Amino acid sequence: MMIKKEELSEEALNMIASRFKILSDPTRLKLLYTLGDKEMNVSDLVSATQAGQANVSKHLGVMLDAGLVARRKEGLNSIYRVSDETIFELCEVVCARLKTQFESRQNALAGSF
Repeated sequence: MMIKKEELSEEALNMIASRFKILSDPTRLKLLYTLGDKEMNVSDLVSATQAGQANVSKHLGVMLDAGLVARRKEGLNSIYRVSDETIFELCEVVCARLKTQFESRQNALAGSF
């Protein structure tokens, strides 16, 4: 599959790298997948992910600043949801490629024993 390459400015490259950097943390990916298409407060996310409250809050703040999640207030609670669902499409592409690579390596190893 050939992808048309476009010339990207330094600013565009920095923005892309920043997005990948945010997604490079396993805790953030876990939070995104835990949220899925639901809304949850910090306490629910702490319980579901078994991560510390301060850690969850820190990662949610990073993702909020990046526009990956949105927050609304409900009384004293902050309720979070995924606001950029293209993240899941990106993860599906990566997972499909990793699965193909894994199967290829598994087949190569199976033939050597």
